[in-house]
Amino acid sequence: MKILGISPLDKDASASLVEDGRVLFAAGEERFNRVKQTSGFPALAIEAALNATGTNPDQIDLVAYPFLDWQKECELIRDAIDAESRWEDRFRPENLELLLHEARSRVPARTSSVHGLSDPNQTMQKGGLKELVYRIAGASDAASRALAREAARDWATRAAADHQRWAEELERGLAKLGLANKLKRAEHHLSHAANAWLASGFERALVVTLDGYGSGLAGSVSLAENGKLRRLSNLRFPHSLGSFYECVTSSLGFSPDRHAGKIVGLAAYGDPRVLAEALLSRVEFGDEGDFRLYQNLNVHFSRHLASHFPMIDVAAAYQYVLELVAARLVRHWVRKTGCANVVLSGGVTANVKMNQRIHEVEEVEQTFVYPNMGDGGCGTGLALLWSAKERKLESYTNAYYGPEFTPAQIEAELKRADLRYERPADLVREVATRVHSGEVIGRFSGRMEYGPRALGNRTILYHAREPEVNQWLNQRLGRTEFMPFAPVTLWEAREKCYLNLAGAEHTAEFMTITFDCTEFMRTNCPAAVHVDGTARPQLIRREVNPEYHAILSEYEKLSGIPCLINTSFNMHEEPIVCTPRDAVRAFLLGHLDGLAIGPFFVRHPERGRS
Repeated sequence: MKILGISPLDKDASASLVEDGRVLFAAGEERFNRVKQTSGFPALAIEAALNATGTNPDQIDLVAYPFLDWQKECELIRDAIDAESRWEDRFRPENLELLLHEARSRVPARTSSVHGLSDPNQTMQKGGLKELVYRIAGASDAASRALAREAARDWATRAAADHQRWAEELERGLAKLGLANKLKRAEHHLSHAANAWLASGFERALVVTLDGYGSGLAGSVSLAENGKLRRLSNLRFPHSLGSFYECVTSSLGFSPDRHAGKIVGLAAYGDPRVLAEALLSRVEFGDEGDFRLYQNLNVHFSRHLASHFPMIDVAAAYQYVLELVAARLVRHWVRKTGCANVVLSGGVTANVKMNQRIHEVEEVEQTFVYPNMGDGGCGTGLALLWSAKERKLESYTNAYYGPEFTPAQIEAELKRADLRYERPADLVREVATRVHSGEVIGRFSGRMEYGPRALGNRTILYHAREPEVNQWLNQRLGRTEFMPFAPVTLWEAREKCYLNLAGAEHTAEFMTITFDCTEFMRTNCPAAVHVDGTARPQLIRREVNPEYHAILSEYEKLSGIPCLINTSFNMHEEPIVCTPRDAVRAFLLGHLDGLAIGPFFVRHPERGRS
């Protein structure tokens, strides 16, 4: 059975083509229209999928979409908000004013600088009037309760309108392809649960999904066994760890949909003890590992904290509470089910530090995170589930599911750009030697990666010996980051570089989890090690990507180090490059020293060395 999977249209619209449980093609619309996290019907991604696989629309048996019909979604939204109001009437929070007074006494004096901040204790001061609004709307219980309910109702109104709008756009887009009568819908968290389980390779697994919102839920717990998924628990919206983290991301001055990773990096500089007690006072824990979050949609609370406390301490407290709540949930269900294989999906599981804490739960033996864990991976999950219900699915070996280009197509683009290029007899050695000598090299090769991570085929490579690279290369690429660059590491050298890998090696092939670093790593690859001593590696096997592995192996021969910096090949606020034209543009704008593109090597006309 051949199924077209379409992700939710509200953001990161994506398309995938799956046949009999095998992904033939998958990519986000953003890679084709060049608008990051684009919304709407993914017409270009669908066209690319059909063209790459030689599929006609009439050969598609089913179209999978991970939301129910819009009327049902609106009903679930109303029910969730009504239930939230009833719970808030019963909940009695602790004295927030006293808790924050005590928190102020715990703020340490700091002198060590934090790159990107003017002062290590920098706050998000907005002026007297705004800060007064934040205090009343976020920290004065009587007023904040009323305003939080209004915010929840406003959210519900917007969400209902969005569901109707995207449903209508979906139906119009499918009608143009003659596929309107093949549409099949499903509850949102089923799609997350399906992709995590079916890509993991585990026959029996505890499946945990965590995101912002989906079909009345903010998460779910299921047990996969005997070829089926059985739902054990639903986490009701708006008690959402996704919304929880979105609030702090926004309050610290970043885009909630794009920059949550910056908060993860920022948190490592702060002290979670400053505000953890105040945040935990707004959490009600249930007997089944579940939880409720008081006024979780009230962004004024986190803005109040951000205007009076150091940004790094606010980030640290939110990260700490996220990790604690998620790990507690997993621990409960691992103990209850006796299932030690944990698979994760949903936008919240893009938080690589949280994933590390889950893997470190004593009872957890193996952990897998779906490579495209956000909503962009939902269509693929349903397509996998419905196209091969009766077969045992093997684990993903890679996520190279996007388009690829022939040497002729690449050469034509190099000529169009009037670039001088060569076809080295040994491209692997050429790249490794240049990176070893200190050059920044872009790599464009093979099929494009599916999901948010660059995994070698649309990648920028540099050696990890120089910690200052995090400042000057980000500046060259127009980025502002608190996280260090991620390393790619030879599979064979993984235990030389990272601690507590056992059971998470496979998910580390997709750069979805952090690990504590060994002394070897801290000494030889400081550019890839964060201030907290962790790194987010991609472990690369020879059989998965032979040329990429060979570059790293050749570099190890030259340097004695089995790791390189691997950062996504794109400019700031742009999607990862897709086509040769995208690669050439980013190469020139980013002033990289060289570009390995297909079988060719290009020196930058202004920077390349001989």
